Amino acid sequence: MTQRNSRPLAVFDLDGTLADSAHRQRFLERRPRDWDAFFAAAPQDPPLAEGVALATESARECDVVYLTGRPERCRRDTVAWLAAQGLPEGPVWMRRDDDRRPARRTKSEILRRLARDREIRVLVDDDELVCDEAERAGYRVVRARWASTSAALRSAQEREGRT
Repeated sequence: MTQRNSRPLAVFDLDGTLADSAHRQRFLERRPRDWDAFFAAAPQDPPLAEGVALATESARECDVVYLTGRPERCRRDTVAWLAAQGLPEGPVWMRRDDDRRPARRTKSEILRRLARDREIRVLVDDDELVCDEAERAGYRVVRARWASTSAALRSAQEREGRT
């Protein structure tokens, strides 16, 4: 095992944890929801200072991994946004474009995959159901409660499997 591979992982969600998506949640309050506009506006998300500080601090002892419910088609914008914020480099795990399972299911599956080879020191996420599921599986969780989330976004995360 190399030195880098022996370091534990700190796993960070994006929307509501590192990125303030409040300005684009309005696209989810419409019927039908405008997912294209919601994701197209993501590059304009302001960073959330608390999450950015925690990711930067975590990088001292851990390799940082990003685990998001955003679809794979958003990868280029997402990677560019992370770099623009000066966040630690790390792999970005995204949902397949056609995956509509609840975030708690997709993220749990990826956490199990990551834990096969590495210790997961912490998961930082704003989705309470994701956090509950991760805690039940034995992971240490930090609940990112520093951003406001609309009811429409919470519903989308759980029922529509879109973020």
